Amino acid sequence: MKIQKIKLLNFRNYDNLELEFNPCKNIIIGRNGSGKTNIVEAIYVLALTKSFRGTREDVIIKHDKDITRIEGEIKDKRKESFKVILDNNKKTVKKGKNVIKRISDYISNINVVLFTSEDLKLIKDTPNTRRKLINVELSQFSNEYLKYLTLYNKVMKQRNMYLKTLYLNGNASKEYLDIITNQLVDYGLKIYEYRKEFIDDISIYITDIYKSITNLDNLKLAYKSDYLNKTKEEILKAYKRSNNSDIRNGQTSLGIHRDDFDFTLDGINLKDFGSEGEQKNAIIALKLAELELFKNKKGIIPILILDDLYSELDKVKINNILNFINEDTQTFITTTEITKLSPKLKRGSKVFKVKNGIVEEVKYEK
Repeated sequence: MKIQKIKLLNFRNYDNLELEFNPCKNIIIGRNGSGKTNIVEAIYVLALTKSFRGTREDVIIKHDKDITRIEGEIKDKRKESFKVILDNNKKTVKKGKNVIKRISDYISNINVVLFTSEDLKLIKDTPNTRRKLINVELSQFSNEYLKYLTLYNKVMKQRNMYLKTLYLNGNASKEYLDIITNQLVDYGLKIYEYRKEFIDDISIYITDIYKSITNLDNLKLAYKSDYLNKTKEEILKAYKRSNNSDIRNGQTSLGIHRDDFDFTLDGINLKDFGSEGEQKNAIIALKLAELELFKNKKGIIPILILDDLYSELDKVKINNILNFINEDTQTFITTTEITKLSPKLKRGSKVFKVKNGIVEEVKYEK
């Protein structure tokens, strides 16, 4: 999968920008704040309709403008055009000339694996961050997953509202709570199955990749879920036991919205006992395992984005990443200085220099 061209209108610090990319390696150089990351962010938004920076959606619209538009030409088995438009908080997505009514039907058309310096905090960060990673990757594998996740969140909101009703009115029907809970568990079990399969599959690849990087064996992902290895009947009984406390708190205390996973090395949790180097290498292995999973399970080589890693990783770790990337993978690398990149990496790359929101293609001088 390759992105051949991108057009931006009022995106971040760009009024109008059109770029054509190399099918193999693309290097974007610029000082911090120049707009280099905005280019790879636009590719990510084109794929997943939202930013990886965790900001409000309207923030990507250029200041004093009302609309932003991202257009891209993607070549996989054939060439397709895609478009994401954000206009006064209304989002429109198109494939070719056709408007796609549901975002869940659009996502999974363009596959991206993103590796940013923020990912290096993944192990130490909150469970919500790790769930977000799983949700993003699984939504690219299956739009059905995203539909179930949307339905689950909708029903959980209904359940929480009804829990508050029961707290205020003890005579309200608990039969309705049972109906909502049953529906919640049905959707939750679907999501659980997707997540467990994903983590099991990643664990297959991550072990070998981590060993090739560090010569250490048995890196695994350990899935943690209230649903783990339980039947629907057992899960419903657990909800029954928690009903009184849920009513008091007005919140659903069990479910896949509490899922998490650990990185374990020989059974030892890296979050608690791993060195910073072991943790960084584990996250590198995870991202490379995601690439392998796309290739082997979906039959697609995704677009790879490496955003500002040279500020966080030493040359050895960078080389560990680059050694796994073959010529078939379209790669985007952002950096503040081209001198940080090896001559081998720069050869055959298309190099873009960004300064004060102006992008120009430059030739790499050997």
